[in-house]
Amino acid sequence: MGNICRSPTAEGAFKSQVERHNLSKLFEIDSAGTHAYHLGEHPDRRAQKSAIKFGVDLSTQKARQVHESDFYYYDYIFAMDMSNMSDLVSICPKEHQHKISLMLDNLPNSLGQSVPDPYFEGRFDEVFNMLNLSSEFLLKSLTKNST
Repeated sequence: MGNICRSPTAEGAFKSQVERHNLSKLFEIDSAGTHAYHLGEHPDRRAQKSAIKFGVDLSTQKARQVHESDFYYYDYIFAMDMSNMSDLVSICPKEHQHKISLMLDNLPNSLGQSVPDPYFEGRFDEVFNMLNLSSEFLLKSLTKNST
């Protein structure tokens, strides 16, 4: 929603997977929120602390809001939950709606599942692990399809 917890964590997790496989030059990875709650702010300190435990630095990221141009520019757009997915679909041009899916749809047996919002519950390590695993499967899928 505000681009300070789940989405920057997903961005960091996926970037770390891409870097680990020396594929950085093949990807442009960014995150954005569906709401303007925290524009220009760094990720939540708890999300940063959790990511650092796993060797991922989120400190250079700054929150931004999704813009219509994102739907034209990016090949894939991942939502963290159905509410955000609905918000994305509502502002996305019809010809680009096929690019939107849930992040956990990349995990086997997780179709339609949401990433829990750790902002109030504090499940930052669990969310990082979930997003990191989803990122791993996403990267495998994308590189398999490109070979």
